[in-house]
Amino acid sequence: SENGTRCVLSSSSEFPEGFFTPQERKDGGIVIYFIIILYMFLAVSIVCDDYFLPSLEIISECLGLSQDVAGATFMAAGSSAPELVTAFLGAFVTNGDIGVSTILGSAIYNLLGISAACGLFSSVVSRLSCWPLFRDCLAYTISAAAVLAMISDNRIYWYESASLLLIYGCYILVLCFDIKINQYLMRKFSPCCTCFTKAMEESAEQQPLVGWRDESGPLIRQQSRTDSGIFQDELDYSQLSTSLHGLDEISEDHPNVFTMPEADMKRILWVLSLPIITLLYLTIPDCRRQFWRNWFMVTFLISAAWISAITYVLVWMVTIAGETLGIPESVMGLTLLAAGTSVPDTVASVLVARKGNGDMAMSNIVGSNVFDMLCLGIPWFIKTAFITTSGPIEVSSSGLTYTAISLICSVGFIFLAVHLNGWKIDKKLGTICLVLYLVFTVLSILYELGIIGNNPTRVCGN
Repeated sequence: SENGTRCVLSSSSEFPEGFFTPQERKDGGIVIYFIIILYMFLAVSIVCDDYFLPSLEIISECLGLSQDVAGATFMAAGSSAPELVTAFLGAFVTNGDIGVSTILGSAIYNLLGISAACGLFSSVVSRLSCWPLFRDCLAYTISAAAVLAMISDNRIYWYESASLLLIYGCYILVLCFDIKINQYLMRKFSPCCTCFTKAMEESAEQQPLVGWRDESGPLIRQQSRTDSGIFQDELDYSQLSTSLHGLDEISEDHPNVFTMPEADMKRILWVLSLPIITLLYLTIPDCRRQFWRNWFMVTFLISAAWISAITYVLVWMVTIAGETLGIPESVMGLTLLAAGTSVPDTVASVLVARKGNGDMAMSNIVGSNVFDMLCLGIPWFIKTAFITTSGPIEVSSSGLTYTAISLICSVGFIFLAVHLNGWKIDKKLGTICLVLYLVFTVLSILYELGIIGNNPTRVCGN
């Protein structure tokens, strides 16, 4: 620090040098970066739509998961793979605060930005349940408060990082008995809480995924267990059909990915995406096809690895492009980089929201943030418990107070906005979340630039 001005490393220092010099980028080479950025957006949407979500649905079918539990666990873990990689890089490779800054910095975008995208880009109005959103928001508030308390003294001890793992373990335990807890709360609080009353009235009509029970198609065989609430006994509520991607038609194989679409615009897009389609086809087993159906866990893991790799390239290109355009570092971290690292969450949530799976989309949005806290806990615990056992990890907690207030307020605002909107995801909710996100972003940028508060920031060396 110099004269009260905080010095931060440039984001580009965490990535390899670009394939153009700064002058070549300014002379037109930046166009190549934008083309790569758009192609990476296309690639991550293909991975999510063709491989990641189908494998998630088969996993959920085998375990009998409801849509909100599936969204808060497997979907959140897979789409948050880039954050996990980033946290390990920050702890073991760069030895900096990239993991903390990336995860906490993108938290508001995850809550408000992705909710806005789900509402604005979905043509279907999705109904939401009261309990899943309350459960996930409470879990995220507790985990975020724990992280903020840990880094307040700029040191991370092994027992502090272990407590993060314990919190996530308790969260998973609650999910295992989710249905029983939900039913108990609905019986207990339905007389005084209208949202629980509506949930009880609509429980018989609740459909965790579109087409779970299709009158024109075969019913998925019933799976039930009574020792855990994660497996439900009601056929309509517990059985997960994979009709979202046509997987319920077990007797018919899924169309080949190399089948050319009929619409002209889709043909153009298909031709442009043919290289990535071919690469993914050669490296990931397509569990939508009968031959590879039992390989769904391999599909899930490899697609998550691909999502991490694509997101890394995307954030790398966005970082260099922003640096070339002269966008301030603080603005980059709060906008483009936050959105870049959350592309898988955005794509996955929007895809399921467009199918009417509101609870799955919202549980992925909030659940991925809870998983992000675990992403910090795992590398911290490994490093403090097994590698540097002599002392704690040193981290920076600059701007901690504002971050804490922003996180808590964003969780409260998203819950309040959903309640006032009648517990549904539509364009009205999307607009509200977009406005709230813009307000938070503007205030954050003004704070980082030192216009409000006493925390001016500059890039080291400038």
